[in-house]
Amino acid sequence: MADADPRDRIDELAAALRAWREEYYAGEPSVDDATFDAAEDELRGLLAEHPDLTPADNPLDQVGAAPSGARRAIRHARPMLSLAKVSPANREEGVREFAQRFPGQPLRVTPKLDGVSLSIVFQDGALEYVATRGDGTTGEEVTSAARAVIPELPTALGDGAAGRVEVRGEAVMLQSTFDAYNAAHPDKPLANPRNACAGTLLQKDPAAAAEAGRVLRFYAFDVHAPEATDLTVQGLADRGFHVPAIEVVEGADAVLEVIAAIEAARPTNDFDIDGAVVQLDAAKAFAAAGNRSSTPRGAVAVKLAAEERETVLRDISWEVGPGGKVVPRAVLEPVFVGGTTVSSATLANQEVVRARGVKVGMRVLVKRAGDVIPFVSGPAPGPQPDDVREAEIPTHCPSCGTELVEQGNSRELFCTNLDCPAQTLRRLQWWAGRAAADMEAVGEVWIAKLYEDGVLRTPADFYAITAEQLMEYDRMGEVSSRRFVESIERSKDMGLRRALIGFGIRHAREGTAKRLCQAGFGSVEEIAAASAEDLAAVKDIGPIVARSIADYFARPEVAELVAALRAHGVSLDVRDEDRPVEVAAAADTPLKGATVVVTGAIVHPDTGEKVARPAFVRLLEQAGATSASSVSASTTFLITGNDVGASKTAKAQKLEVAVVDQAQAWGWLADAGVS
Repeated sequence: MADADPRDRIDELAAALRAWREEYYAGEPSVDDATFDAAEDELRGLLAEHPDLTPADNPLDQVGAAPSGARRAIRHARPMLSLAKVSPANREEGVREFAQRFPGQPLRVTPKLDGVSLSIVFQDGALEYVATRGDGTTGEEVTSAARAVIPELPTALGDGAAGRVEVRGEAVMLQSTFDAYNAAHPDKPLANPRNACAGTLLQKDPAAAAEAGRVLRFYAFDVHAPEATDLTVQGLADRGFHVPAIEVVEGADAVLEVIAAIEAARPTNDFDIDGAVVQLDAAKAFAAAGNRSSTPRGAVAVKLAAEERETVLRDISWEVGPGGKVVPRAVLEPVFVGGTTVSSATLANQEVVRARGVKVGMRVLVKRAGDVIPFVSGPAPGPQPDDVREAEIPTHCPSCGTELVEQGNSRELFCTNLDCPAQTLRRLQWWAGRAAADMEAVGEVWIAKLYEDGVLRTPADFYAITAEQLMEYDRMGEVSSRRFVESIERSKDMGLRRALIGFGIRHAREGTAKRLCQAGFGSVEEIAAASAEDLAAVKDIGPIVARSIADYFARPEVAELVAALRAHGVSLDVRDEDRPVEVAAAADTPLKGATVVVTGAIVHPDTGEKVARPAFVRLLEQAGATSASSVSASTTFLITGNDVGASKTAKAQKLEVAVVDQAQAWGWLADAGVS
């Protein structure tokens, strides 16, 4: 199709990459690394040919995932960028090209761990906070969780660490920890170490998670200490940090030797790695190299060839997702690869099945390197059994029999029947999940049982379940039933953002839900009434996503669901923390355009009641200020409340930043009309 409009393919790839990235950071990836990287490469090539078609929300410029809004936002003093990649097939050429850009410079080579990136900030030697990478600019504070589940995390740096020190690195779940936890909890095993690491940091009760064996280890790979210039990454090992193996060498040949050694040692590691990082060792040289839009110029990630094992493809099953997408999964003779035993693997879509030439009964190669999920890469070399057979691509839904429709260049298969049993069950499980209603005590097994018995058909049915109903089941006593129902009752306060996630609309995941709330939509009904054109006008929402949302809400059964949820008292309105910050029209005060840092306990001047710091910061932003988490040379005001520590005020005085009492700030807020 040489005459096809490239705009359509660009929009399709961009929407898919955004959705896949959000799935990955939510711990529920649907495609393997190879599929994701191939889509990125295709989009990069199309945009090079058609730069005028670059989407406003270009996924190639994105880092990580946007903060969920559930925790205090932390704006990073320096962006936490991703790294440009060198593929396994291009290793030597890519390394030589990188080394030639910086002739004579020593290069640092370290293993690239596959976990969760964290920023750990100390002030005058004491731990101030721990934050996730988030979208690279703003992360979320996870200090309490990190202290609970990373038992070896240093809380003090000791002597010679004055001022602000930021340590960056990767939290991982060791393979030995992962195996021990699953052996102790066969009823609720963890899927893989990477997902387990991310999920552990988000536990509602991290202390209980740690007690149950869900503990992590943090490896430091970067330190920024403007006032402690002798503090190095290697030196962090003497201050209680785990530091990955570091080699500093010169020249491409030496770098390639170190990478080969890292690859050879991979099976002996107690943690997953998905590559090696090569970067300028000198901090000044690294800073001078600068950044691209989403990657530093002074570092590159060299991907390792995926670990590969041979096994037999017993069958190909076709599974129906919550949005109706029908995807193939390989049913395998169990094989140990990439640190875990694999009995099933993704095949992404029907075009991948055809392109990789896999057939049922044949010997195939299974890969799992830094990939969160294993995948079948193709037939194993050598003779194949005589009784292999072609994979049968379904024409009708394997659950309900509805004729499937093909969508996109990948010809992905979709069941359009919202009453499809498999699709309905997956939607119920998705609605109850952490990202949506967050029904903590409601497990997928019980959802499947209640669906099978006709108790659950739509998400609204959750809210009609009684403890008496549940106690009729074996293994569901009074305490368990009460916790089950209380968990459902608490979820009624979910709000617009979580509800949008819970609906499971194709292409519209957490990032889209947050953008719609920030755009000023106040309820599900307002979004349902909007046209595709109205939705596409929202910043960073493209036409494919907008059309998907509009088509979803145009269905009569969806309107019935929304009405039923309302009847049960479920909040489908935007919550205060998800609303856009509106700068007051008359906000001509010293706060307008200022960068502010808040420290100490904030008390309302009229009521004397304590005000949560995020609520106070929101008022400051409504008055036109920009908030930051730590004092720097760019800070305009340090606003102090009660019981202020000495470190931030001392730093403000040193940098000649104005220190303002909260009473003065409340006065400015009153003048701006936002208090």
